[in-house]
Amino acid sequence: MAFDIPGYINTAGRIQVDDLDLDAFAERPLSAEALRCLRYMSDVESHTVCYLRDVLVTPSHRDPDVTAFMSMWAFEEFWHGEAIDSVLRAHGQKADYDHIREVREAQGLKDRLAPIYQSIAANAIGDDFVAVHMTWGAINEWSAHAAYGSLIEKEQHPELTKLLGRIQRQESRHLAFYASQAKERLERSQRARSLARWVTERFWQPVGSTIQPVEETQFVLRHLLGDDAGAAAVRKIDEKVHKLPGMAGLNLVQRGVAGFGAGVPVGDDLGAAKRGSRKRLVAGAAVVAGAAGIAAVRRRSAGSHA
Repeated sequence: MAFDIPGYINTAGRIQVDDLDLDAFAERPLSAEALRCLRYMSDVESHTVCYLRDVLVTPSHRDPDVTAFMSMWAFEEFWHGEAIDSVLRAHGQKADYDHIREVREAQGLKDRLAPIYQSIAANAIGDDFVAVHMTWGAINEWSAHAAYGSLIEKEQHPELTKLLGRIQRQESRHLAFYASQAKERLERSQRARSLARWVTERFWQPVGSTIQPVEETQFVLRHLLGDDAGAAAVRKIDEKVHKLPGMAGLNLVQRGVAGFGAGVPVGDDLGAAKRGSRKRLVAGAAVVAGAAGIAAVRRRSAGSHA
């Protein structure tokens, strides 16, 4: 069933936090592990606008459904970060725009080059690249929903459960959009299926790993998804990914989580994650080169049929 864009736009909004009892965190503070995870989650939610930037320099900006959804999606994600920050501040932690600025500035050259790579690659390929963004977004939203659920179960704190449950409900609508868009676009184009599979298999990494130190990503993944329940949640995400046309058998999330030492012995996996982070600029160049090659083939093919 198609996602109801008008219905979403008319009901999207800032997450309700006015009724949260923040004083309850003074009486019963969250664990240090939970606060570390919440910091990571806040940074991810606050960085959403940068993902939106990268998407809007691609053919995705020509689709009114995509742009309408993503405008409201970025708005809701911003307020997710603000809501989580209120919990961090209730524990005496710094959570303000200066911190957000520090996180973004720490991205350095790779953040400045990201929209350039995205624009060149995506526009050379054309509309089929939108399927990559939608597939990528679906995987990320499924992952975020599972992470919030895990933190709820581990802390069993009424006020945290109230807040994260509300975030999950909004995330459920986000993942419904991405998944429906991905399914539709992958179904109608063999090229989109091949492209989405190729890109995600080579470049997808767990949510937040591109903006956080490797050690932070490793800690969060091991804490939230490193036990039996987490492993089951990860398998369920991969099962959902496998149901998307052309994505069967990839086990992207299991492999991505294992790459940061969650659910497997830590050793070379952590080193591999660090090496993968250093190679991202090279990977971006490879995507651009590949896109240029595809575009050249398309031009030659068009010329031969003229």
